[in-house]
Amino acid sequence: MASVSSSSLALMDAGVPIKRPAGGIAIGLMSNELTGQYKLLTDIQGPEEHYGDMDFKVAGTRKGITAIQMDVKIKGITKEILKEALERGKRAREQILNEIEKVLAKPRPQLSPWAPRVYTIQIKPEKIREVIGPGGRIIHEIIEKCNVSSIDIEETGRVYVTAEKEESAKKAIEWIKNITKEIKVGEVFQGTVKRIADFGAFVEILPGQEGLIHISQLSPQRIRRVEDVVKVGDVIPVKVISIDEQGRINLSLKEIKKITPYGRKRKEKRIFKPRRG
Repeated sequence: MASVSSSSLALMDAGVPIKRPAGGIAIGLMSNELTGQYKLLTDIQGPEEHYGDMDFKVAGTRKGITAIQMDVKIKGITKEILKEALERGKRAREQILNEIEKVLAKPRPQLSPWAPRVYTIQIKPEKIREVIGPGGRIIHEIIEKCNVSSIDIEETGRVYVTAEKEESAKKAIEWIKNITKEIKVGEVFQGTVKRIADFGAFVEILPGQEGLIHISQLSPQRIRRVEDVVKVGDVIPVKVISIDEQGRINLSLKEIKKITPYGRKRKEKRIFKPRRG
């Protein structure tokens, strides 16, 4: 039961806002079933528990009992024994709480920078598999790159992110929000060009979410090759112009800024210059 008392002190020292400290005590029993005589022992250790007839653990606060657990090696105990054991447990618990409060009476006002943090967010249940990814690839990548301890997802879409540092948890949460974000027509993103085809460029606008800039949407002027405007790795601003029935996202670069095509004259300056990623 020392773990109950030490845990209370540890939580309060870490600044975890528990309502009040808890203490625990173990009550043992030595009895003679033939004569009915018995003796209760307060705060038993290994030998008393091993050779005795009962191990009765009682934990709680000044407001009442929070947990009990009993092991007995005899057929049972009487109401009198149970009542006396609870009374002894209360007296011992109050004595322990007196000592705890001398050290630390309530939680510290600020959460310790070394205390692990658990953050929760809600996502749509149908988005769970997108966060987990094939074989858990996405969720493992988030855990590794954001340096969080764990990410647990319930069937309801409740997500728990555990991390030692607030910054790490926020980074993971932002990643998850981006994966599950519902893209809307008219939104503008800074995207990274991932692939180039003859008909356009595929741009990642959020982690795991790509859209297509058709070649006709790359420039106000007619261009021959996609590479005349963008290359793989470029970070460019794009606008969502449509989303089809299958959820495919169509993007536009020319609606953000007008640009002049590459290759006409060296003296020509591009109004828009993509940042190489």
